[in-house]
Amino acid sequence: MATWIQDIVDPARRGWEEFYRNRWQYDKTVRSTHGNNCTGGCSWMVYVKDGLITWELQALDYPKLNDDLPPYEPRGCQRGISASWYIYSPVRIKYPYIRGSLADAWKEAKSKHSDSVAAWGSIVENTELHKKIKNTRGKGGFRRFDWDTAADIITSAHIYTIKKWGPDRCVSFSVIPAMSQISYASGARYHQMIGGVSMSFYDYYTDLPPSSPEIWGEQTDVAESADWFNSSYVVILGATPNRTRTADCHFVSELRQGGAKLVVMAPDYSEVTKYADLWLPVKTGSDGAVWMAINHVILKEFYVDRQVDYFVEYQKAYTDLPHLIRLDDGKDGKTMGRLLRANDLADYADTDNAEWKFTMWDAAQDKARVVYGGMGSRYPKKDESHGKWNTLIKDEKNNETFDPTLTFIDNFDEAVECAFYELDSGEVFRRQVPCKVIDTVTYGKIPVTTLFDMQMSHLGVARAGLTGEFATSYDDDKSFSPAWQEKYTGIGRDTIIQMAREWAENAEVTKGRSSVIVGASINHWYHADLIYRAFTGALMLCGCIGRNGGGMNHYVGQEKLAAFDSWGQIALGLDWVRPPRLQATPIYWYIHTQQFKYDGAITEYVPVPDPAKLDYKHTADYIVRSVRM
Repeated sequence: MATWIQDIVDPARRGWEEFYRNRWQYDKTVRSTHGNNCTGGCSWMVYVKDGLITWELQALDYPKLNDDLPPYEPRGCQRGISASWYIYSPVRIKYPYIRGSLADAWKEAKSKHSDSVAAWGSIVENTELHKKIKNTRGKGGFRRFDWDTAADIITSAHIYTIKKWGPDRCVSFSVIPAMSQISYASGARYHQMIGGVSMSFYDYYTDLPPSSPEIWGEQTDVAESADWFNSSYVVILGATPNRTRTADCHFVSELRQGGAKLVVMAPDYSEVTKYADLWLPVKTGSDGAVWMAINHVILKEFYVDRQVDYFVEYQKAYTDLPHLIRLDDGKDGKTMGRLLRANDLADYADTDNAEWKFTMWDAAQDKARVVYGGMGSRYPKKDESHGKWNTLIKDEKNNETFDPTLTFIDNFDEAVECAFYELDSGEVFRRQVPCKVIDTVTYGKIPVTTLFDMQMSHLGVARAGLTGEFATSYDDDKSFSPAWQEKYTGIGRDTIIQMAREWAENAEVTKGRSSVIVGASINHWYHADLIYRAFTGALMLCGCIGRNGGGMNHYVGQEKLAAFDSWGQIALGLDWVRPPRLQATPIYWYIHTQQFKYDGAITEYVPVPDPAKLDYKHTADYIVRSVRM
């Protein structure tokens, strides 16, 4: 049968195929990565022809961590494999650009002054001209400039500023050092060497979860992504690893193959939800209410109805819940006060830094004892505190090991009624807390309780021997109960009860292999720290922090710098002078842009139970205090 289609089977006549062959030709391969504000550190093989990148491919020679974990590869993302498009993009910035108003002013100044520093001085000392240049900011008007002139202007501005105002008026800022350790270190080291100031970065663009330094005193120390596979119950909230941790997201699908259960809390059916066993479509910003209700269930069923030895021992060894606190007088009765300190007790008042050491209750000796690990042991005035900067449960004075009391519920001197505030509604609930009465140096006899007992009553968990407005059941719409959270989250109480039980039962059986993956979608909310602290509470109550496959895994990108210590010596000029001059960027701009003038009192934004007890009413006052301290 005749046809107009002609098959070309002669290779000599298929010249058009050369186009494709040429497209994938290369002279050599170079190992590289993509550092433009991505800290994934993926290894890529870059194929080069005639000095130009022709294509890229993920490296396939990652070593396995161990035989129990899936391999890292394939490791890379769509942004990485298209990076060469940006390198040769016609809109890539390849030259210095200068604002037109400044370019004109510089040209005129140089025509009158042979010295560049004097030329710069003539510009900034001319009030009208300086104002004109500043007023053109944000309006475009950039012109392409040459490198030598750009360097001349920058150098002259630095020298003028140092001579006029001092080197500490020279301030540097760069995004994450993992973007380029060399680029970051060069500018930061220069500023440290001249006596300038380096600005913070992680907190400036609100990627730093403030809960981390609040709870643990460190920046953000989280698990390597491969450790997700070790978990057997994972909750993802405020994070979409498919998009923001694309190179590592295969571990999310693989952890389910390993038998883990995956819960996703997200208002939308996000990309990562496709992996989920359970999807909780929470109302935006209500995640904290979910976790407070989960904590309520955990405390009731795993600490009151029955006790899990692993959980109890973990609280004693690794959390602050056995620490003693005072009860203070408030406008509505007794309220939670500060930690009981060594300088409150006659037996310990003479120890080193006594106002910075804290206490637990020794049931065997029926008294409060000061324990290792207080801040007072970190900076000793005398030799006696050396070696005590850890969390061993030992008496700080005589090094005796003792078993701390977690709760006074079975042995208390009196049950003290305290006021608890539900800040969203303004309600005040009165509930009893079991207390011991002790003698103090300054205040005489006062009631003290453990943080655990205070938390129990704060979360409205009823216990025999205590009276007050506790939740009578999970259906009681108060006290962080599963019913209470419904109006905020849109999630039914039965789902919360199920999730809390699964979370805690898994942690009990696996010794803490329940974990959270969380990211920017929550971290960029006002009061994000309280949401983080709510689910961190569930992690701590079930002994998950510090366990492989457990813990809080916060990722906005991957804020890790492998060779931090060695790099820090160079970048911060520590071989030249210590300590480095560092500045927190958010409060720097809050003050120096005079944003504080447009801010109101703290109580305008946040309900405060007793405003009279606030030292200050304005954020700026606390900033000044933080800098002073």
